[in-house]
Amino acid sequence: MTTTEEKIRAAFADLEWHPLTPPGEHPVFTYHGFHPGKKTVLSQGHVRFPGLRAFNTDVLLEQDVAIPLRDGIKIYTDIFRPVDSDTTPVPAIIPWSPYGKTGTGPQSYDSMAPFRAGLEKSRTSGYEKFEAPDPAEWVPRGYAIINVDARGAGNSEGNIHFWGQQEAEDIYDTIDWLSKQPWCNGSVGMAGNSWLSIAQVNFASRLHHPALKALAPWEGLTDLYRDLVMRGGRKHNEAFHKLILKGFAGHGAAENMPAMANKRPFYDDYWESKRIHIERIGDIPLYLLASYSSMLHTHGSFETFRTAQSTRKWLRVHPYQEWYDLYRPEMVDDLARYFDRYLKNIPNDWESTPPVRLSLLGFEGSPAQTILERPEQTFPLTRQVLKKFYLNAATKSLQPDLPPTASSTTHKAHASSDFTLYFPTPTTLTGYPHIRIYISTPNHNDLDIAVQIRKISSSGVPLEHLNYPCPVPISSVPNVNTVKTLGPQGFLRASHAVTRDETLSTDTEVVYRHDRAEMIPAGKIIPLDITLWPMGMVFAAGEGIMVRVSGRDMCYPEVEGMDMSGEGSEGEGEQEHEVHTGGEVGSYLVLPFV
Repeated sequence: MTTTEEKIRAAFADLEWHPLTPPGEHPVFTYHGFHPGKKTVLSQGHVRFPGLRAFNTDVLLEQDVAIPLRDGIKIYTDIFRPVDSDTTPVPAIIPWSPYGKTGTGPQSYDSMAPFRAGLEKSRTSGYEKFEAPDPAEWVPRGYAIINVDARGAGNSEGNIHFWGQQEAEDIYDTIDWLSKQPWCNGSVGMAGNSWLSIAQVNFASRLHHPALKALAPWEGLTDLYRDLVMRGGRKHNEAFHKLILKGFAGHGAAENMPAMANKRPFYDDYWESKRIHIERIGDIPLYLLASYSSMLHTHGSFETFRTAQSTRKWLRVHPYQEWYDLYRPEMVDDLARYFDRYLKNIPNDWESTPPVRLSLLGFEGSPAQTILERPEQTFPLTRQVLKKFYLNAATKSLQPDLPPTASSTTHKAHASSDFTLYFPTPTTLTGYPHIRIYISTPNHNDLDIAVQIRKISSSGVPLEHLNYPCPVPISSVPNVNTVKTLGPQGFLRASHAVTRDETLSTDTEVVYRHDRAEMIPAGKIIPLDITLWPMGMVFAAGEGIMVRVSGRDMCYPEVEGMDMSGEGSEGEGEQEHEVHTGGEVGSYLVLPFV
C-alpha cells in the first residue's frame, strides 16, 4: 500500500526537507526523557516548578503513550485525566501541534512575548502544551487533556508535515484511538491557538469522525501561501518561518517552508495541497476566536467564520493577544461551557450565545475606550456603510471628493507616503478596508506595495494598542507585534495584479491567484487593488487615521531582535515609488463605517 507521505513525495519531487535535531540534543528544547507507559499521580497541591500553578485535585499522568497510525508510524502523547476516569469516563480534548507535548518545546510565553504575554507565572502549571489548555485547569473540570507530539515531533516517528492531508489522517487515527479507550466517554474535542487551531480546521475541511463533537480553533490561518508565506505574492515573514523550523525537535525532518517559497514563488498545486477549503466544513460546532493583533491569523480566523458551512458556529473577537486571552479565567469558563454542552451533553443554553462578540480597539492614550465583545449577528456587520475617500498627494490627506488636479508624491521603498483623515464626530470602523492606488516606479519593472492603516490622535500622532497589561508605560514596552497592535495591512507585488481572481473576489475582498507575473514597464502608472486585513477601531471626535503606503512590511517583528521587514522586489530599499492622486487617476480608500 502506498502511504500518504509517499504520495506527497511522488507528487512534489522537489519537496525540501529540513533535518531535525533529536530532542535530547536540541540546544533549546527542554527534554524530560522518554518514559513510555509510565503512570504518575500528580497529587493535589503538586507544583512542577516553584512559582507555577498548583494542582487543586489529584491528576493521573500517563507519559509517552503510543498511538498507532494507519501507515505503521507511532506517535507519542502524554495523557492527563481524572484518577477515577477508568470507572467514570470523560471526554478527551486534543491540542495538536509539533511544538512539544508537555512544556518541552523552545516556544514559551517567557521567550516569545514581553512580560510573559501578560500572564502571571502562577497562572499556568508548566504541564500545558504551548498555546493549549492547561491540564491543571481542565482535568478538575472533568476532561482528559491529550498532549500529542505530532508525527515527526519529539520521539514520535516520521516527518513533520505542515497541515495538508497527512496531518488530517493522523488526527483521524488519533481521534479513533482515543474514542475507544475505556476512560473516554466517546466524545473528543480539539482546542488551542495558532498551529493547534489550523490543525482543527484543516482536519474538518478534509475528513469527518463521528467521535469528534466540537472544535475550538482559537486563531489560525487557512491559506499557507496567501496568509503566511507569500502574502501579496512576495516573501512574507521569512525570518519567522526559519525560527519555527529551528524550534522543531525530532528524529526525522520537517517540510521546509522558506525553501519551498524560494522554489515555488507562484501559487501552484503544492500550495493548493496545503490550502484549507473552509467551505467544506460541515455541521460541526465551532467556537472561533479572532483578534486584530495577529499578523499571522487575523484573516484566516475571520474567514473561517464567514465561510464554514456549519450552522453551529460562534465568533468571539477579543482585543488582546491570543495567549493572554487563552488563560483569562472568564474565557476558560466560557470555553468550558461550550465543551460541557457538546462533549458532555449538558443542557446549559450555550446556543443562546451571540453568533458574534465583537471587540473594537480604542488604542492607548485615546479618549475612545476599547469596546469589549459587543453582541452582533454577523461579520462584516450588515449595517456597515462603505465610504470612499480619495488620496491627495498635494495635501497628504484623504478627502470625500476626487481632487480635480493631479498630483503625486515619491518615497523610497523602505520609507512611506502618508495620508491623513480626521473624523469630526465619534466614529466606528470595522470590516475590510480596501484601497485602489495608482503607482509607478521609474527604473524597475516590478515593485512591492504595503498599505497600513494607523489610528492617529487629534494632533496627528500615530497610536498603538497594548494587547495585554504591562507593568511599564507603553513608551517602555518593546516594539514587538505580540504586545503592540499598530493597524491592518495589505500587500501586493505589482506584477501579480494581472492574476485577479473574480471567482474568489467578493464585494469586500479582492483575491489574486498569484499563479504568474506580468512585468510593468518602468515609469508606467498602474492601478493596484489591495484589500487590507479586517479592522475594528473606535475614534473620539477629532481623531483619525493615517494611511501609509510603502514597499516594506510596517508591522513590528514577531519576536524581539528579529528583522521582520520582509523581502521586496529587486532594488527594494532605494527603489523609488511614486503615488499618483487626483485628476484622471483618483487613488482612493474605502472604509467600513458602522
